Amino acid sequence: MPTRPPTRCAEPRCTTLVPQGRCEEHKPIPWAGRDDKAARYGISSGRWRTLKRIVTNRDNGCCYRCGIGQPDAEDDPDGEHQHQLDHITPIGEGGAVEDLDNLGLICEPCHTVKSKAEAARANRARRRRTRA
Repeated sequence: MPTRPPTRCAEPRCTTLVPQGRCEEHKPIPWAGRDDKAARYGISSGRWRTLKRIVTNRDNGCCYRCGIGQPDAEDDPDGEHQHQLDHITPIGEGGAVEDLDNLGLICEPCHTVKSKAEAARANRARRRRTRA
């Protein structure tokens, strides 16, 4: 199967060759400027923390996809590898924002896989809408 030749990075004046788009240095940061839960979901960060605490207690700190437990505070003192609170059914696909049945803890590797799958589904749906 032939592959297309590399092209220059899409950033002006960058000469790095890439398969497509931008080089690693110029790739945009995902969710940049959208880290504010109030802006994204319409709920305060305090309410988000409360929901996370409730779901953590309910799920015993385990990822709802793979079942791995959350690292202990002494193993992760800066909290960098703690599980994230995630909408099981994305808001854009009809999931409820604050419904505890739609919230679960998810580990970083599972979150990455799930987010990529959701993005692919959204892109397919967007392409179907533009064709129709």
